[in-house]
Amino acid sequence: MAIQQWSENIKVVELTEDPQFTDEMAALMDGLSGQPCDVVLNLAAVGFLNSSNVSRLLRLRKQMITTGRRLVLCGVTQSVWGVFVVTGLDKIFQFTKDVATALASIQLSKPSAKE
Repeated sequence: MAIQQWSENIKVVELTEDPQFTDEMAALMDGLSGQPCDVVLNLAAVGFLNSSNVSRLLRLRKQMITTGRRLVLCGVTQSVWGVFVVTGLDKIFQFTKDVATALASIQLSKPSAKE
């Protein structure tokens, strides 16, 4: 499983192709129900998204919004980017180039209160 607790309030998830994609997303969502935190999804190893994968991403986004946490997608390949653009989802998710940029984005957007 490629879910890393980067800090107390941030998880970094290295997603891969199905069937691992499905398993990793399920494990992530289960883990977030007990301890909400910000999430970085690295899609660099994902070459294809099917409708089931898109549905899981949307459910995760909804869960993150409900808990007031941030979700950042990074490392999106050209073929996967095409899915986001065609479906209009490029407008509702936040994207960055890589994990380091995603982590910086989350940390810089935090209010001045301690995490």
